[in-house]
Amino acid sequence: METKPPVPPFSQETATQKVRMAEDAWNTRDPDRVVLVYTEDTRWRNRAEFPEGREQVRQFLQRKWAKELDYRLIKELWACSGNRIAVRFAYEWHDATGAWFRSYGNENWEFNEQGFMMRRYASINDLPIGESGRKFFWPLGRRPDGHPGLSDLGL
Repeated sequence: METKPPVPPFSQETATQKVRMAEDAWNTRDPDRVVLVYTEDTRWRNRAEFPEGREQVRQFLQRKWAKELDYRLIKELWACSGNRIAVRFAYEWHDATGAWFRSYGNENWEFNEQGFMMRRYASINDLPIGESGRKFFWPLGRRPDGHPGLSDLGL
């Protein structure tokens, strides 16, 4: 059976690795790539949406990244135990009018034995920011290794 290492039970090191892998995937803004780390029957809560299964998640991500333009995300490990990881995150994006936002949130993740995410529960708040309030300036795609993380940025 296929696996998505690292697999549970997670240590601080392997959970941190899993979080960075998720950040890197989401920063591609490629729904077809991102859904492959979730189980076929994955269940989510994201704001007021509750997608179930990879196809609903794919459709959700397509809508999300069609609206949230120039999306750049940073995730940080909060805690881990067994097959669960808690994450805090922030991402910056703008809408079609050019208005910028920083979205903050927390996610709770649960994985199966093969390392695929079965559950993702996200709570997210949006803060309008001006262009001068932005902090995420790397080229679209993976955050460079030398770019500060959330704690370093005071977020």
